Amino acid sequence: MTESHPFFSPKTHGFVRVAAATPVSHVGDPAANAQAHLALIRQAADQGVDLMVFPELSLSAYAIDDLHMQAALLDEVERQVAVLAQATGGGTAEHELIAVVGAPLRQGDALFNCAVVMGGGEVLAVVPKTYLPNYREYYEKRWFAPATARTEDVIRLNGETVDFAPGLIFEATNRPGFVFAVEICEDYWAPLPPSTRAALAGARILLNLSASNIVIGKADERAMLSASHSARTLSAYVFTASGWGESTTDLAWDGQATIHELGTKLAEGERFALENHLTIADIDVDRIGLDRLRNGTFADCARNEGEAATVVPFMARDVPPPGGEGDREAVEGVGAGGGGGGGGGGGGRGGGGGGGGGAGRGGGGGRKGETRQGGRAR
Repeated sequence: MTESHPFFSPKTHGFVRVAAATPVSHVGDPAANAQAHLALIRQAADQGVDLMVFPELSLSAYAIDDLHMQAALLDEVERQVAVLAQATGGGTAEHELIAVVGAPLRQGDALFNCAVVMGGGEVLAVVPKTYLPNYREYYEKRWFAPATARTEDVIRLNGETVDFAPGLIFEATNRPGFVFAVEICEDYWAPLPPSTRAALAGARILLNLSASNIVIGKADERAMLSASHSARTLSAYVFTASGWGESTTDLAWDGQATIHELGTKLAEGERFALENHLTIADIDVDRIGLDRLRNGTFADCARNEGEAATVVPFMARDVPPPGGEGDREAVEGVGAGGGGGGGGGGGGRGGGGGGGGGAGRGGGGGRKGETRQGGRAR
């Protein structure tokens, strides 16, 4: 058996490669931010990443205050969303992935703090922020409306209409267990984070786009929240915060990025870095599924507390076919900063393969609009 056999691809064994992206921020300059995003998307694709997440409001920058209300900036954000979405198609199957970027977007006369989920060259859906902090150094309600203020569950973006709601479940139609959900910053400081119900509805990977500023002790607090939340919800939790380049007029930024699985830290990125970088780890979604299967309390809670959720299907990078070209090559930056796993050699945590296939909407029996409750489709 050679190392090119698909056996050596982590995807064959139920792993999903995720990346927390930390771009250098350009305040109020969506075009420059998009270029930083593009560089990281290409880097992630080359390293076999299936799913990557950027910080909160990463296309505009977070600390721009009333510039959030300028039509010129918002129009440019929408243009750059289209540019980035097209880049996730990659042109070749091996360079396709799912990317989640932060952007201020309008629905009617309201502005929302959003996560834009894109793959296969298009926007798949948009998730608005549920909880807006308006205390101490935060005053997001000056600019943004909460998710509950949306007038309908779709949003029009660059001529396309896509789902627009919190708690959406994104499910790969060709990779069992590759199911994720998205929340934004303050959402996971809430007593009942939206991702809790998403996990009960079947999401195994939870993503958090954050712009969390840094103060003494906050890095430990974030890591504690991510670890405890991934343990309690029997999931993986991927967190990334804004870093270098954000305005320091009022706040400081460290760009913390962490990846946890079932309470264990797999990877942590470099804080206070001055350049774009990725924090990468392989999530064992099969293990998460088996832990939930064994845990009757999780199943009982899903039945008792779970809520219906809309499923957004997508095509992920596929496992190489038998006899095809798997990967078992070292991946630069995997397990960065003392987190999880040494790079190199294949099927282990924090190392290994790329995979072919292509990311995109639907594909092969997609179930757009289906609802799911308690981990079961309805």
